[in-house]
Amino acid sequence: MTQPAPLVSLIRGDGIGPEITDATLRMLEAAGAALRFEEVPAGAGALTTHQDPLPALTLTSIEKNKVALKGPLSTPMGTGFRSVNVALRQHFDLYVNLRPALSFPGVPSRYQNVDIVTVRENTEDIYAGIEHFVGPGRSAAESIAVITRLGSERIVRYAFEYARRHKRKKVSIIHKANILKMSNGLFLEVAKQVASEYPDIQHDDVIVDAACMKLVLFPERFDVIVTMNLFGDILSDLIAGLVGGLGVSPGANLGEKAAIFEAVHGSAPDIAGMGIANPTALALAAEMMLHHVGQSDAAGRLRRGLLACLADERLRTKDLGGQANTRTFTDGVCASIGQNG
Repeated sequence: MTQPAPLVSLIRGDGIGPEITDATLRMLEAAGAALRFEEVPAGAGALTTHQDPLPALTLTSIEKNKVALKGPLSTPMGTGFRSVNVALRQHFDLYVNLRPALSFPGVPSRYQNVDIVTVRENTEDIYAGIEHFVGPGRSAAESIAVITRLGSERIVRYAFEYARRHKRKKVSIIHKANILKMSNGLFLEVAKQVASEYPDIQHDDVIVDAACMKLVLFPERFDVIVTMNLFGDILSDLIAGLVGGLGVSPGANLGEKAAIFEAVHGSAPDIAGMGIANPTALALAAEMMLHHVGQSDAAGRLRRGLLACLADERLRTKDLGGQANTRTFTDGVCASIGQNG
C-alpha cells in the first residue's frame, strides 16, 4: 500500500513571508516533492487575526505533523510579545539549531571556499527567558544564563554525530570559559568528555572572540562548529555573511518531538509586496526538510535548480547582484528543474 504524502504545518510568516513561501511551494512542486501542507498562523499576522502570536491551533498542528516549514516572523523590539521563534523552540524542546553555510558559485561574497555547519544549542543560555528588572523605577535589569550538563551533552553529541554521518572531519567547540568559568566552563568540560568518545573526528576548542577573528581571516579552517545559544546566534549570522548573507542561509530547529525548517532572515516589511524578495533561504530550508522526510531525490532536484539560477546573473535576485525579481527567479528554478531534474 502506498504511504500518503507527509503532512507539513505551513507558516507563511510576516512581511515578505507569504511571497517567498509561495515561491518555495512552486519550486517544491516542480521538484516532485510528495508533500501535503496544513497552513497555520503565527507572528504579527496571527496577533491581528487570533489575538495571539502563537495560537493553540498552530501548536496542535505541529504536534500532530511533527514537521513544519516557516517563513520569517516579526518580533517587536524591546516591548510587545516574546519571540515566536524562541517560544516554538522551547515548547517543542527543539534543542538543535542547524545552520549550514556554503559558498555558491555566482553569489557575490568575500570568500569562495566556505563550507561550515553551525550547531547551536537552542533552548538554554541567556535565551532561557529568565530576566527581571532590579531596583526602583526599573533602574537596572538582570538576565540569567542557564547552562546545564544535559543540554550541553546532547547538543555536542548531536554535532559529533552529524559530523560522523556527513563525513565531516572536525568539530570546533566555541566558548568563553576563560571568563565565564562556571557556566561556559561546564559546557567546555562536557564537550571535551563527549569529544573523547569520537576518536575518528578531530576537535578543538576556541574562545569565541578568537573564533570571530579566525572566521574572518581563515574560514576554511572551520568545518562543524558547536556552541551555546547566544554565541551560536551571533556566529551563525557572521558565517552567513561570509557566503553572501542571510538571503542564502537556511536553518532547521530539531528535537525529538518536531522539526521546524525556516528562512533565518527577517520579515523585511519595507519590501513586502514589491515582488523583489529573495526566496533562496526558504527554498534551501525546504531542501533540508525534504532530506528529513526521506525525499532526497526531490531535494537534489531542488538544489540543482537553485544552483543553476544562482550562478546566472540574469536569474539571480537583485540583492545578490542579479537582475531577477521573485517571480523570474522562481520561474528560472522551476524551468531548470524541468530541464535537468
